[in-house]
This record gives sequence, structure tokens and C-alpha cells, in this order.
Amino acid sequence: MRKGILVDKKDEKLVDFAKLWLAHDGLWFQAIEKKYGIEEAIELDKQAWSMFSPIEAKRIMARLGMKPGGGIEALVKALGERLYEQINEQEVIEADDDHAIFMMKRCRVQDARQRKGMASFPCKDVGLVEYTEFARAIDPRIETKCITCPPDDYNGEYWCMWEFSIDGK
Repeated sequence: MRKGILVDKKDEKLVDFAKLWLAHDGLWFQAIEKKYGIEEAIELDKQAWSMFSPIEAKRIMARLGMKPGGGIEALVKALGERLYEQINEQEVIEADDDHAIFMMKRCRVQDARQRKGMASFPCKDVGLVEYTEFARAIDPRIETKCITCPPDDYNGEYWCMWEFSIDGK
């Protein structure tokens, strides 16, 4: 942040880094899709997210001084520290010690596809891997359930919704 200039709560440089990271992710996916097809691209994307998500979670925990096993409270805090949070509009709509509901209200990828008249990207299978592995890295007791995510129909309010719980509560 430049001295003397007020900016939004999000640092402009960090937002730009997050956009670049997402652009690279999308271009990588499109290259794989072009060469091998959508099904293979999704399989490879799931593999990549299964490795990246715990790395991201562990780095966030280290940055915040958190230890594994912090439960739903730690997960909610960590979700607000992800790169996605810089460029998407997300919200935890309910949370207690054993349970949280998280939704992605604005998704940069899906919003762009919608503006271009394209079908939603079917990210549910990848998202299930991504959010499950992220949550498990925060606390291995956390279970992840998809409530809705493309290819499910977009309701105009949010793109996806995820439920996190401990011990099935």
C-alpha cells in the first residue's frame, strides 16, 4: 500500500497477484482440456487441488500462528485468508463450534463465463477435493459436504455452498 493513499480493505497488489494466479490456473486447465478433453482436465485438476489445498491451508495457519486441530473456528478464519477471498465474494452464513455453511456469492470464473454467454464451469468435483483437503489440513475431524455447485443450476444469489462439520453434526 502506498503511503498516504487510502485503498479498499484489499491490497491492490495482492488482488493483482490473486488475479494472475487464477489466470494461470485457468490457462493451465484450458491447455489440458484442449489436448485431452474436459474429463481428463477435470481429473488432473482434482489431482492438482488435492496437493495445493493442504499447502495453502498450512501456509495460512503458519502465517496466523494457528496449530492443526483448531476446529470450525480455525477453518472459518483460514477461508477468509485464501487467495480466492481477494477476488471473489464469499461469506460464512452460519457457524458454531461444530458446523459452518460457506457460500461463494460472486465467483470470478463463473461470472466471466456468464458474461460471455458460456455455460457454467462444472467445478463441483474439483471443489469437493479442494474444500475437503483444505478443511482436513486445518483439522482432520472436519467433514465437507457440497450443498450446491455447478453443474448445479445457478440461483442468481450464489454459485456454490459448502457445509463443514465435525462428527457429522
